[in-house]
Amino acid sequence: MTVNELVDTFDLEVYSGREGLDREITDAQLTRPGIELAGLFDFFEHKRVQIFGSKEVTFFGWLQEEEQESRVEALFRMQPPAFIFSKHVEPPEVFLRKGGEHNIAVLKSHLRTSELFSRLYQHLSSRLAPRESIHGTLVDINGVGVLIKGSSGIGKSEVALELVRRGHQLVADDRVDVFELEEGLLIGEAPPILRENLEIRGVGIVNVVKLFGASAFKETKAVTLLVELIAWREGVEYDRLGLDTETKRMFQTDVPFVQIPTTAARNVPTLIEAAAMNARLKALGTDMAEEFTEAVSREIERKSDKSGES
Repeated sequence: MTVNELVDTFDLEVYSGREGLDREITDAQLTRPGIELAGLFDFFEHKRVQIFGSKEVTFFGWLQEEEQESRVEALFRMQPPAFIFSKHVEPPEVFLRKGGEHNIAVLKSHLRTSELFSRLYQHLSSRLAPRESIHGTLVDINGVGVLIKGSSGIGKSEVALELVRRGHQLVADDRVDVFELEEGLLIGEAPPILRENLEIRGVGIVNVVKLFGASAFKETKAVTLLVELIAWREGVEYDRLGLDTETKRMFQTDVPFVQIPTTAARNVPTLIEAAAMNARLKALGTDMAEEFTEAVSREIERKSDKSGES
């Protein structure tokens, strides 16, 4: 992404270095360069956006004019993407001058330092994370992010429409953009042009917000279950107990995975609801399949003991 995108997203004021707004940001981490102002540049992360709050600017004010000039020049010479000053501090004149000389943007935020830092980091982490576009539908079912996959025409969108009608939330249909915020945490969202919409064959484009209200749509959701819809085939043995938890790897994260065979007689939305609730119970430590097999084993043992006694 570019610095200009950051300016637009966070409504930042451009104080200097407007020519540097097209610079690219490639690192999601942020730096508050206090130790660099003290003269130590050995560990300066020059690829990061630089954040200045009250502490940095106050310390900067204690320096001699010559030190201020030399250290700001050293900061700019390393070509970071941009400098952002938080709500209650004004960029010193030397920053404005150097921003123009080096074509690096000097920006001002309306947010306090801690809020600015956390919001910027969250935005950059999601924006710069590796992404994959997946053909499927993402629905929030009672807090479980279910990514529904399957061949074209198998009924993913129709299933999503019924789930939304039942009170669940659509996140994305047809194309889901998935990124790994951190290992173990996958986030899915819809491309901007597809948000709020379902494509239903024979009906057309359906806007779930206009049909069911604002609560029918959610902008992003963590993907915690992957469901694949497949056509039922006679003679194929399908899992009936669910003892083995299968997973699929996406980026560096293993996601629980189930296959649901579909026929005209099967209520697929209800099956997906059950799969989502089962996944949530497993995450909380309750495995109904294991409980069932243990109960069966106890019953077999009890009957064996009775047979031995007789």
